[in-house]
Amino acid sequence: MVTGQQVRTWVQGYARAWTTHGRKDITVLFTSQAESHEWPYETNWIGREAIVDGWLSRVPWQEGGWDFEWTILTINGDTAASAGTGRYRELGTFANLWTVTFDKNGRCSMFRMWNNQV
Repeated sequence: MVTGQQVRTWVQGYARAWTTHGRKDITVLFTSQAESHEWPYETNWIGREAIVDGWLSRVPWQEGGWDFEWTILTINGDTAASAGTGRYRELGTFANLWTVTFDKNGRCSMFRMWNNQV
């Protein structure tokens, strides 16, 4: 069972990777066979390398700066749900709902995000 502290640590790593654009910072978050799915954009990245490459393709989204705030909604076994708001100076504000399924080492094996511009 994943703990709140494990979820917070993972999201802090996610924000760090989103800031640094470091391949290593992204890689450490996900299992080798992880999946990342996002709606409404129909993003389906399968495997850690696809996730890293897809993530790095979005670096331009951050031009002008960004910030993110979030909260844990619930934890059920190995899966956590959270809600967040990302504010991008160039793109606008997005309300997010995430579910993150973790392996026994605290890496994400399944990431799902519903992303709605507000």
